[in-house]
Amino acid sequence: MTASTSRRSVIAAAGAATAAVSLAACSSDSGGGESKDTGSGEGGGDGGGGDAAGGALGKASEIPEGGGKVFKDQKVVVTRPSANEYKAFDSTCTHQGCAVKEITGGNIVCPCHNSKFDINDGSPTGGPAKKPLAPKKVVVEGGEIKLA
Repeated sequence: MTASTSRRSVIAAAGAATAAVSLAACSSDSGGGESKDTGSGEGGGDGGGGDAAGGALGKASEIPEGGGKVFKDQKVVVTRPSANEYKAFDSTCTHQGCAVKEITGGNIVCPCHNSKFDINDGSPTGGPAKKPLAPKKVVVEGGEIKLA
């Protein structure tokens, strides 16, 4: 410390630096769920079809009754609540934009913050997400699931 630098100045500068670091750490979360953290997004996609209407996602027989399958490349999750019923949802979690990863226990699960969504309607059943997954339309033709 030099004669021109007071102890009060050093303490004030240290306090300001600490406050700046704390604010920067807290501001990484936008607070409104608007952040687009993509996460790992690993799923069971087969890579075919794309997002266009009519694009084949896979075989209907690949979707277990009471479960579902994430098609990572097409950003869609297909569920099968009952034997002849197929539902589809956008695979982007409504909490912070991570990709959902698995379907277990009747729920679509996001690995980032453990949000869970009902396989019947995409509504949130647990975790921090408050909004449902966006529905998508699918049809089964010739044993294949296709985006409608």
